[in-house]
Amino acid sequence: MSRPSWDAYFMRMAHLASTRSTCVRRKVGAVMVKDRMVLTTGYNDTPRGVRNCGDGGCARCAGDAPSGTGHDTCLCIHAEMNCVIQAAYHGVSVVGGTLYCTYLPCLTCAKILLNVGIKRIVFEGDYPDPLSLDLLTTADVDLVRYAEESVRT
Repeated sequence: MSRPSWDAYFMRMAHLASTRSTCVRRKVGAVMVKDRMVLTTGYNDTPRGVRNCGDGGCARCAGDAPSGTGHDTCLCIHAEMNCVIQAAYHGVSVVGGTLYCTYLPCLTCAKILLNVGIKRIVFEGDYPDPLSLDLLTTADVDLVRYAEESVRT
């Protein structure tokens, strides 16, 4: 019987979550896991009650701000933040958990993830925010760059 590794399994879920994103600039998905159990999922999107990016909800996304900049004017909530928000909303502890994300988290998300106790981040793509990588490395978070793997038999 063919089975994916745990990292492949959860990363595929993160990619599936990214398909729900309404951001016109970057589709990001994330899955929060603890003890091989999915706790929450998230994707980048505007807050409840606010028009989606594609419908004109976020002026930054419709503009020409370089990737990784202008977050203070962006209305979107990042996938990683949405995972943390969902955990808080439902009263689920993520302390000691792992985040699977389609991109390395930005600096703001990295700070949030550190303060909720995430110990491991599995990510696929780069994000143009070198401070994030420095912060997560300094805080001894186990960072794993995911590369698609073949299915084990």
